[in-house]
Amino acid sequence: MKWFPNGDDSEPDHFYEANPLFYPDLLEKAVHKVFARYAKRMLDIVGGIAGLIIFSPLFLIIPVVIKLTSPGPVLFRQERLGRFGKKFVFLKFRTMAVDNDDNLHRNYVRNLIDPENGSCAGSQKPGDEGSFKIRNDPRVTMVGKFLRNTSLDELPQFINVLKGEMSLVGPRPPIPYECDAYKLWHMKRVIEVKPGISGLWQVEARSSTSFDEMVRLDLKYIREWSLWLDIKIMLKTPWVVISGKGAY
Repeated sequence: MKWFPNGDDSEPDHFYEANPLFYPDLLEKAVHKVFARYAKRMLDIVGGIAGLIIFSPLFLIIPVVIKLTSPGPVLFRQERLGRFGKKFVFLKFRTMAVDNDDNLHRNYVRNLIDPENGSCAGSQKPGDEGSFKIRNDPRVTMVGKFLRNTSLDELPQFINVLKGEMSLVGPRPPIPYECDAYKLWHMKRVIEVKPGISGLWQVEARSSTSFDEMVRLDLKYIREWSLWLDIKIMLKTPWVVISGKGAY
């Protein structure tokens, strides 16, 4: 099934990247909000640079701790989908042991998005309803668990922001295989805006809601977006991280 038509039938199964010309309503919105979008990008650049400077000591400490406690690379690189389904390399500090079979996560995500048709229906533990991170995941290292609980593993995404692949605020960027289980209305969260480091879902619900509700919060953010909303979400994010609300 082809989620995003772009006039190219060269790929036999499905693909994710969309041609913006097939979504003229989004282009019209972009024209009407040129200044606001430009200001958002400026905010991303300033915030991305500030984040790298403020957390620069951690960019020195965390890699050393990771290397001392677990063999493998410092950074975890993964293909994700940005606006219009454009693929990019998503960066995080590595929190898991290397050479893991990702089928555990694939099945978990499939069941999370579509519990009725998931291959492991009924296997979710209480409190896992809306999280893409498996609680008590055996693949996660001890240092990795701390990094996840404090969201420090997300710091390298400031680089994604500066490269223009992500924003400081926006929906969580999906892994391509997640979209295989998406309903059509879920795809709007991928098409309309850049993904973000933080978002409305992260500050209002984090890991304590269903996937459908997470998407509804993403769509609410898209519908009601303003620079002020971005600023409010950014101001709320540190408290959510410090409090550990819904984190694991």
